[in-house]
Amino acid sequence: MESRLKPRIAYRNLPQLFLKARECLMAHFRPILNHYGLTDQQWRILRSLDEHDQLEPREICSLCQIHSASMAGVLARMEALELIQRSRVAGDQRRVGVRLAAKGDQLVREMAPLIDLQYQLMEEAVGPDIFDDLFRSLESFIGAQSQPVRHVELPSTTPATAGAGAPEKPQVFE
Repeated sequence: MESRLKPRIAYRNLPQLFLKARECLMAHFRPILNHYGLTDQQWRILRSLDEHDQLEPREICSLCQIHSASMAGVLARMEALELIQRSRVAGDQRRVGVRLAAKGDQLVREMAPLIDLQYQLMEEAVGPDIFDDLFRSLESFIGAQSQPVRHVELPSTTPATAGAGAPEKPQVFE
């Protein structure tokens, strides 16, 4: 395989960097989650419900970054484990509210001091400035997404993998 001296893409791979950072972060918390028999998704849901009391599944999808196609199964398993309870929303029987069940509430209560302590240990290890900068940077990046970002115009030809010729110079459109 041929090695390139210069990458074809000028920018560093930000999505891959985010994924690596997420894995570094979760390596600190997974032992706690594993000890209590929880998956990352289940913990994100429990924590969101603890913070918001009751949410609809679509809100959980958004807050927890879980695809809606997966949500029904995750919620069904969590309900079977008696971690959450679902009920129809008063006044609109089409809507479903999800809240912590007693067992889920107790689980969050037991885990909270461990999660907080792990955050403290991480902050001590990397320093409060880096920790605060990380929170601020991520919150700023997410908040900036409310501003429209222009997108490149995709070529009218089929992709090179489908047998097209040389790629066209990309254009930007509003």
